[in-house]
Amino acid sequence: MTAAPLHLAGERLMLDPSGVLVWPEERLLVVADLHLEKATHFAARGQLLPPWDTAMTLDRLARVVRHWSPRTLVALGDSFHDGGGAARLGRADLDRLAALARGLSLVWVLGNHDPEPPEGIGGDAVLEMTIGKLTFRHDPVSGARGEIAGHLHPKASVATRGATVTRPCFVADGNRVVLPAFGAFTGGLDVRDVAIKRLFPGGARAFLLGKERLFSFSTRQ
Repeated sequence: MTAAPLHLAGERLMLDPSGVLVWPEERLLVVADLHLEKATHFAARGQLLPPWDTAMTLDRLARVVRHWSPRTLVALGDSFHDGGGAARLGRADLDRLAALARGLSLVWVLGNHDPEPPEGIGGDAVLEMTIGKLTFRHDPVSGARGEIAGHLHPKASVATRGATVTRPCFVADGNRVVLPAFGAFTGGLDVRDVAIKRLFPGGARAFLLGKERLFSFSTRQ
């Protein structure tokens, strides 16, 4: 897969087609909105979903971590679909998560779905984190600069060969980048929705996730 460079607050970042952001100089990898244990959350309420979302998400994340070999992994909030999600992890998924975190620093940025740190998993829990001129938080803040956030699950649609393709995407301008949701069963919010547009009053670029590369276009189109 071919990652795309993005310059933010004077730092060179990489947007990966898997949906993660990488800061090579810091050996830092960022992922947003894993929503682990979403299926068990809904199953407890009588709405059955395929019970493989956590395993699928962790398998994908493990492949990205192996590829980039980060020193630090930052999960940008809503890592679990609810506050009890960590306690519902099966043994296989607990072992998979432990293996994933082995040899690196794991940072849990707290989100609206998981406002408390996950118990029994390890890592450091923070409301937000700042390194140099970059700030990592779950919910983007209007007027922020050098911000890397999640929460909004951006997606975009493009016309191709008579059909319309809708995929998750990054959204970025000179002040911030909002990451797509990484979780297996996560929905999305169109980049032209007011909740996203208000963060980019001067317009932005969407980086649509492709199988091997990203497809970039202006959100003004």
